[in-house]
Amino acid sequence: MTASSLIFSKHNRDPETTEIKIYDFKRPERVSKDQMRALQTLHEAFARNFGASLSGFLRTIVEVKVATCEQMTYAEFTSGLPNPTSFNLVAAEGLEGQMCLEVSPLIIYPIIDRLLGGSSNELFIPQRPMTLIETRLINNVTTRGLAALSEAWAKIREMQFQVSASESNPQLVQIVPPNEVVVVIAFELKLGNRAGTMNLCIPYNVIEPFMDRLSSQSWFSAAKNTRSKDVEKTISNNLNRAPLAVTGLLAETTITVKELLMLSQGDIIVTEKLAKSPVVVCVEGQKKYLAQIGQFREARALRIVRPITAADRV
Repeated sequence: MTASSLIFSKHNRDPETTEIKIYDFKRPERVSKDQMRALQTLHEAFARNFGASLSGFLRTIVEVKVATCEQMTYAEFTSGLPNPTSFNLVAAEGLEGQMCLEVSPLIIYPIIDRLLGGSSNELFIPQRPMTLIETRLINNVTTRGLAALSEAWAKIREMQFQVSASESNPQLVQIVPPNEVVVVIAFELKLGNRAGTMNLCIPYNVIEPFMDRLSSQSWFSAAKNTRSKDVEKTISNNLNRAPLAVTGLLAETTITVKELLMLSQGDIIVTEKLAKSPVVVCVEGQKKYLAQIGQFREARALRIVRPITAADRV
């Protein structure tokens, strides 16, 4: 056994059969692969909802998709950000610590230009912090983003995210120590011929209390059950308010095209159905009930007798 193959452990282990993984102390991985996949899936749903909300707000197609999902140190995250940028601190009640939402100026100014009626075809991206008016305009975008984020995280925990502070220089914001592990989800935003990035930085100590809920099996099963109940409730509410066309089919007959062309006002169409026979009630064109024709409060009316069965020849 060579010095390079020595394994220091409380138990005797065979170097030939023991699996050895490389661990980089500069980039510690505290989030498992299953939890990272769950986080990515969760924020893919957020990207779809945010893209739909932003498209409706700007009245143009906005594509939002997850580009990367990785863990790194907070110092690595902030060192890769532009200056100036839109750096927002995000907090929620019951959440220990804060998260960061960074939106690139490459997509911020095209959005502002769109809100002010421009086409952003020949838009110049200024290298300066946003003005107060620009900040107020972009707050409408971040508010919709945080609403979509709250909806996505509801599968894990009910939270209402809000922007607690904003800064243009990310180097001036220190929410966690530089060597603290953070999960960074990078998004790509496309608005017409313009594109930019958005980064959501989640410190590990913020989500550590409910990391066990991010295991793939428990999260997906919970999400499936929640989704099915929510969908069932939504469909039921929509169906209860849905209007339906109800018609009474008094009689049916067949005529030739020549007879149809010769019809004029006052002509009588004869059918083989008796006047006392039940009337067929159609719902959205489908024959559903048998009814009796009559009068109710000086208006013609149909009284439902029974549903139509397979034995009825109607």
